[in-house]
Amino acid sequence: MNTGPATRQPASRTLRIERALPFPYEFDIARTALVLIDMQRDFIEPGGFGETLGNDVSLLEAIVPATRRALHAWRQAGGLVVHTREAHLADLSDCPPAKRNRGNPTLRIGDEGPMGRILVAGEPGNRIIDALAPLDGEIVIDKPGKGAFYATGLHERLQQRGITHLLFGGVTTEVCVQTSMREANDRGYDGLLLEDCTESYFPAFKAATLDMVRAQGGIVGWTAPSTELLAVLHRPS
Repeated sequence: MNTGPATRQPASRTLRIERALPFPYEFDIARTALVLIDMQRDFIEPGGFGETLGNDVSLLEAIVPATRRALHAWRQAGGLVVHTREAHLADLSDCPPAKRNRGNPTLRIGDEGPMGRILVAGEPGNRIIDALAPLDGEIVIDKPGKGAFYATGLHERLQQRGITHLLFGGVTTEVCVQTSMREANDRGYDGLLLEDCTESYFPAFKAATLDMVRAQGGIVGWTAPSTELLAVLHRPS
């Protein structure tokens, strides 16, 4: 089992991202988790579910380097990491027809695709991409819905660890990421979205979501480039 940064309890250390929007974001590493939403093969790699919907997956692939840097720095700081996968049971009993039958894709959830059954737990395409693969000690959540808190027990696990703040990245910005941020806000977490660690198949949707998150004094949360997070993590304490 890995016994490195992923399982180390960080010391309490309060940091402040001055250039966050709509105003500075302050957090304690010991009470903050990095949440990476659905960075899985079915959405990001060619041949996956995202591409069967007619999307350009290279847009999502482009955020992998920045996300990897943020993940590495957060691990080095000893912060808690949460990975989510949109994943359904093999019998699809947790996938209602209202979800499975949406749109007009060539393949639907549960169908056999190039990387196994689409969005089914345990299938090759459902795996988180190698560049961001979870380490031992990190939380991995299989979620049947768009939000990270629906039917997952994530809130209870975060509460057990005293988590109050969440840093978000992942895909897609306007669907699973935004839903998760709104769920987190309703449960009392202060959330910040790392702008270059999230993406949409539709760039205008990403831009609109960033505006919505930080609108009206941060009605949903904050946003900031990952370089601002790296800067405060690397600053001597």
